[in-house]
Amino acid sequence: MKKIIIIAILFAGCTDAKKAQLLGYGDEFNVELVNCDGSVTKQWISTGKVHTEKDSDGYYFKDKKSGNLIRITGNIIITQNK
Repeated sequence: MKKIIIIAILFAGCTDAKKAQLLGYGDEFNVELVNCDGSVTKQWISTGKVHTEKDSDGYYFKDKKSGNLIRITGNIIITQNK
């Protein structure tokens, strides 16, 4: 019961985007690397949340198909699967 109250208090001050970010763990995400002309160069599905490192312009995630760790940078579109 105490955990529920603490979580409710934490979420009370959060924006919708922050709530979605916090609750996105374990969800799959579509990750697309996009060329300057708008065409998609490469596409992956992550096994969980897509992460970024502090002071970095790149992202990393585990690829669902290969099981490999993927690190990318560039024009990226990340969409959560539900």
